[in-house]
Amino acid sequence: MAEIATILLSPFLQVFFERMASGEFVDFFRRQKLSDTLIKKLKTTFLTLNAVLEDAEELQVTKPLVKEWLDELKDAIYDAEDVLDEIATEALQSELDAQFQTTASKVRKLSISAFRNSFVKEIEPKIKEVLERLETLAQQKNVMGLREGVGGKSSDRLLTTSLVEESDIYGRNNDKEAITKMLLSNDARGNKMSVIAIIGMGGMGKTTLAQLVYNDSKVKEHFNLHLRVCVSEEFDVSKVTKTILERLTSSTYDNKDLDQLQVILKEKLERKKFLLVLDDVWNKDYAIWENFSKPFISWAQGSRVIVTTRDNEVALVMRASSTHPLKELQEEDCWSLFAKHAFYDGNSDAHGELKVVGRKIMEKCGGLPLAVKAIGALLRTKPNVDEWDKILKSELWDLPIDEMGILPALRLSYKYLSSHLKRCFAYCSIFPKDFSFKKDQLILLWMAEGFLPQPKHKTMEEVGNEYLLTLESRSLFQKSSEDKSCFVMHDLVNDLAKSVSGEFILRLEGECPDEIVNKTRHLSYFSKHNFHGLKKFETLHKAKRLHTFLHLDMSDSDWFHYFLSKTVVDDLLPTLRCLRLLSLSRYKNITELPNSIGKLKYLRYLDLSFTEVQRLLDSICQLCNLQTLRLSHCKKLTALPRDMWKLISLSHLDITKTSIKEMPIHLGRLKRLLTLTKFIISKGTGSFIGELGKLVNLRGPLAILELQNIESPNDALNASLKDKKHLEELVLEWNVETHVPESPRIVLDGLRPHTNLKSLTIKYYGGKSLSDWIGLPSFSKLASLHLQNCNYCNSLPPLGQLPSLQYLYIVGFDEVVRVGREFCGSGSSSFKPFGALKVLSFRDMNKWEKWISIGDENEGVSFPQLENLSITECPKLTGGLPTHLPSLATLKIYKCPQLVASLSRTPAIRDFWVGDCKEVLFDELPAGMQMVNIGGIESLPKEMIDSNGSLQELSINGAINVLIMA
Repeated sequence: MAEIATILLSPFLQVFFERMASGEFVDFFRRQKLSDTLIKKLKTTFLTLNAVLEDAEELQVTKPLVKEWLDELKDAIYDAEDVLDEIATEALQSELDAQFQTTASKVRKLSISAFRNSFVKEIEPKIKEVLERLETLAQQKNVMGLREGVGGKSSDRLLTTSLVEESDIYGRNNDKEAITKMLLSNDARGNKMSVIAIIGMGGMGKTTLAQLVYNDSKVKEHFNLHLRVCVSEEFDVSKVTKTILERLTSSTYDNKDLDQLQVILKEKLERKKFLLVLDDVWNKDYAIWENFSKPFISWAQGSRVIVTTRDNEVALVMRASSTHPLKELQEEDCWSLFAKHAFYDGNSDAHGELKVVGRKIMEKCGGLPLAVKAIGALLRTKPNVDEWDKILKSELWDLPIDEMGILPALRLSYKYLSSHLKRCFAYCSIFPKDFSFKKDQLILLWMAEGFLPQPKHKTMEEVGNEYLLTLESRSLFQKSSEDKSCFVMHDLVNDLAKSVSGEFILRLEGECPDEIVNKTRHLSYFSKHNFHGLKKFETLHKAKRLHTFLHLDMSDSDWFHYFLSKTVVDDLLPTLRCLRLLSLSRYKNITELPNSIGKLKYLRYLDLSFTEVQRLLDSICQLCNLQTLRLSHCKKLTALPRDMWKLISLSHLDITKTSIKEMPIHLGRLKRLLTLTKFIISKGTGSFIGELGKLVNLRGPLAILELQNIESPNDALNASLKDKKHLEELVLEWNVETHVPESPRIVLDGLRPHTNLKSLTIKYYGGKSLSDWIGLPSFSKLASLHLQNCNYCNSLPPLGQLPSLQYLYIVGFDEVVRVGREFCGSGSSSFKPFGALKVLSFRDMNKWEKWISIGDENEGVSFPQLENLSITECPKLTGGLPTHLPSLATLKIYKCPQLVASLSRTPAIRDFWVGDCKEVLFDELPAGMQMVNIGGIESLPKEMIDSNGSLQELSINGAINVLIMA
């Protein structure tokens, strides 16, 4: 077995072979008396095929017959995986029967035994059929001219030191200066659209250059509004207009047609100097461009549009006033970029032999930054000159850039991925171009498809995280510029994934010409406002062995889902018996699933989030393989099935924003559960808090609700929160309508979490004081704290002692009269209270009269990093705000009619919002103030204008006195 483990296996065969060799399968084969000869022949055939797979993968690019042979092999392996899953499910069901049927009658046991014998009779012919297909393919390898032992081992180790950086830019200073000059010029075109087009082939760095210009401080100061939108291949005028409007206003416009959207956008742009970046534009239809540009006639003179495109004809259609062709990197800039990625210390001089070969490899990249980064990241994993020389001499360099525009350097990057990584990467072709995906989302998809191994000392989720970071380090994934928590793939990388995944993965989008075929195993789609998509789904009957049905659209297209849900839920689901992953997210008209859902026995991932589902049938509890169940924002869902405890493979249960009233019984039996977003304490029925204590591996966010239902205060200890070191976010919530004055403090004491916690929220707590553990410096990772409507508490804990606290929100502490120095806590002579705090908000403090804070020059500065201070609806507060807030940028005071605020040392303040308070005193008005919003004042101090050349916005309403002290 050790010898077999050392052989490089294909991404398909390695996963399959590891499962076959596992102890559970070997035991099951012996127990069910499956033919040993059959299993041995299957292993031998696998090894025969594996010996030529490396050569086949390389030759398929230029030899269609080899590609056809390889596709047939992948199809056979998919069928083999289905057989293997059938065996695995039977083995798991046997385990369940042994565990939960101990009291079954003798008749029941005999029935189960008969069923097992029937299963063996059914599965052996399926194994023989798969074996015959594989043996036929193995016999054809010589006809194909496939050679054994071609290629070397690949590395999939984590490369945490070479993650892509935004500052990873070389040789573009002149380009940046040229485009910046165009943007800031006084070229008078009235209100007409002034377009600057950046033109260059894929991988040249057009998007990076546009981002570099967009983020320049001089550019941002020059324009009132600035926005970047990725357009991609389909220029959907409604979609792009809606995206621009939503980002400008932070509002949603789901129910607006194009005419309404354009009218609103025109109003928002009125007399504003606007910079709009349209990234990756392909549209050559002048009528579409004219239709899109209608609202922009209202913007101010000097507004600009930057367009990035591969096609000069696009620039002509858009009537670009200036074009900037982007050229290849110069040799030395190219080498600097290459060296940064290829050498761990970035110093090529310390690696003489590698430097010589590296120069030659770099020349083959043609000055394209994407190719240089990808090949450099690949070479970083290969520290000896022989491996570099092998890559230099690879035949893949001689291939022309194909019709999809795939660069040889990217094909090499794929070739040298490990087997597991190849399959995970190819799967990502299921995402449309420019699609942003979250790390946790992708890992759960990989897990559901069976792509992640299960090592002894790691979870599959941890393995998936390593895989994702490795793909990022190879420049195959990159952080989204819109959301740093998300990842995207460059268009050319997406094309590469599509190329290697072939017809096994299909995404339906727009007028997609691809057809569903019997080899299709993974399907994704976006909802489109036409019936073309519905016609595509009518051909899904061809894909009887579909593994994935994934809905990726974030829009709510009610009419489309109405028709589609009937096609999918009523007609297709009963036929798709091989599904591993099913996403029906945002199907608005689904109220419940059919009973046939229980027959999808291989299903590992089920997403019903944002649907109208009202209940889950008991048949869902038959899905013994189910790993992920997503029910978030199912607002009409009031209960979970009683026998949820039978889902023994369940790892992730998301019930955020549901109306579930209680948890089902025996939930503590779900030993594999890692994610449980909400746990409701039952009163008399359902699960008690002790069940939560049995879930020892919980991580991520957890909300514990209805805490008043804990029968004995000491029972809170049974939740064992102190032992759950992987929990990151915790919400503790009592019922707002229930007040239990004696016990909450003991309950809260018992709910003390592990000190690894990063976010804590406490709501509707009824005790007179909070527990001593809240505010302990040992909670060194706590960054966010919300204390809400603890209306009987008469004091605040020493929260200033929390060393990492950045966000603090205190709402509804009706009994607090005085906030004193105890709020800051105590420490060493160098101790700075609230040393990391950035945002502080007090609201609805009805009896609060005085804030006694530290912070004068003798005692040192409290709140040294505070950027945002908000005090609202505190009617009795008279004063005591900290006077020395060196980092304060935004101050908001609202409905504090008795407050006299003296702000003597706030040099960084920029935004000042005050309404309905007594007085605000400044020693001098900060010179950098940009926005002032104050209550209806009788006279505005002249100094507020004269001393402030940077003031951009002034709003006056309400009643206030603003004094500038001499």
